[in-house]
Amino acid sequence: MKEKTSLENLRDHKKKAHLGGGQDRIDAQHKRGKLTARERLDLLLDKGSFREIDSLVIHRTTDFELDKQHYPSDSVVTGWGTIDGRLVYVFSQDFTVFGGSLGEVHAEKIVKIMDMAMKNGAPVIGLNDSGGARIQEGVVSLAGYSDIFLRNTLASGVIPQISAIMGPCAGGAVYSPALTDFIFMVRNSSYMFVTGPDVVKSVTHEEVSFEDLGGASVHSEKSGVCQVAADSEADTLYLIRKLLGYLPQNNMEDPPFINTNDDSLRADEALDKIIPDDPGKPYDIKEVLGMVIDNGQFFEIHENFAMNVVVGFARLGGHSVGIVANQPAVLAGVLDIDASEKAARFVRFCDSFNVPIITFEDVPGFLPGTNQEHHGIIRSGAKLLYAYCEATVPKVTVITRKAYGGAYCVMSSKHIRGDVNLAWPTAEIAVMGPEGAVSVVFRKELEKAADPVARKAELVAEYRKKFANPFVAAQRGYVDDIIEPRETRARLINALEMLQNKRDANPAKKHGNIPL
Repeated sequence: MKEKTSLENLRDHKKKAHLGGGQDRIDAQHKRGKLTARERLDLLLDKGSFREIDSLVIHRTTDFELDKQHYPSDSVVTGWGTIDGRLVYVFSQDFTVFGGSLGEVHAEKIVKIMDMAMKNGAPVIGLNDSGGARIQEGVVSLAGYSDIFLRNTLASGVIPQISAIMGPCAGGAVYSPALTDFIFMVRNSSYMFVTGPDVVKSVTHEEVSFEDLGGASVHSEKSGVCQVAADSEADTLYLIRKLLGYLPQNNMEDPPFINTNDDSLRADEALDKIIPDDPGKPYDIKEVLGMVIDNGQFFEIHENFAMNVVVGFARLGGHSVGIVANQPAVLAGVLDIDASEKAARFVRFCDSFNVPIITFEDVPGFLPGTNQEHHGIIRSGAKLLYAYCEATVPKVTVITRKAYGGAYCVMSSKHIRGDVNLAWPTAEIAVMGPEGAVSVVFRKELEKAADPVARKAELVAEYRKKFANPFVAAQRGYVDDIIEPRETRARLINALEMLQNKRDANPAKKHGNIPL
């Protein structure tokens, strides 16, 4: 038999690496409705751009007869490629090899990619599909996780980090995605939890399924761990590509500017009538956003979690912006624990990566009640306040209706370094709503009134006329201008262009002590 040439030998090794755990396991992965590690990368990256490294790496373990099981590339595929022509580093866990479990060389491959991403200033995308730590390797696998956690932390705020959960992600493995900027999950086929259903049952006697314990719906709607949930793996990978279009490569760059065919001076007259005459009646802030941003295209983050505040990315005149907006259609737009933390994290991400922040404000205050107080609304509200105060990117605020009390201060007011603060004529800027203010200020008078209800109605009307409007704030310079709602798009774009060379800094320090 003719001996193979060195070239043929190389091709055999690469072919074996591409088969992962073998065709049978690939078929099993497909039967579960899931793609393989390399198939996912083919969908995520520009066609033909992926360059794999360490495809011939094998594990070094000899215990438990693992020395008889060698798969080139081990249980993770690593390398780099491009998305819309821009460099990204990637790792994709291969469930067909040892269930995607993380061992020594698996961790080393991921660490190498993350170090390269940091040095070269490009995003890291991790596609997670793993049974967890490779038990046969013992503490070595735990050390590998720790090495990755360290790099997640060091890379935070330096390069964008995105995690996609494409299957199981349990135990200590959850903390690497949790340290990244965005977590994407696939409905009905991915899950995350610290302890699985069996452990939960043995400790608390609760019976719960994988999906109900840590599925995409749970984490995108209840816990807030997941920022984006999609219906399929293909949708998930498409949305990651879309998200990256709004982000810079690293913290030293500005976000990409994309020319738009949407007129920067476009004025939508419907905005003039969108605020109801009744101040207690809701409206959908997303309708406002759709009429203001470029082509109505909004990439929402945390869409189904803490829906009383809306956050996400859009473009204004081609400029990438982060939007934070109170949602009057949900809980009257009030700030509670989850909404405060959701918005705070988003603001801090935008500030880390030079994305200007546009705030649409219609907030009656913080949610009252023993549940909120006992669970730390003070601390959570302070997180949002801290995030806005700390941010040095351009900050533009539009007060559409209510801006009451401490919530007015928190939502990017002029007093916490808001650069441009605008108000619609319907804005109500006051310490509290007219009803509450009258009840406090005129309490004794109302007690003595012959007809307390009628007298209170008169006083509320007087208070509303005198204080619940934007003119007092404008007279003091707390808002820079009161504008017609239809002018909002043009004024925001103009403000962004005026602020594009903004320079601001915080005092020199190791880091602040955000109220976590």
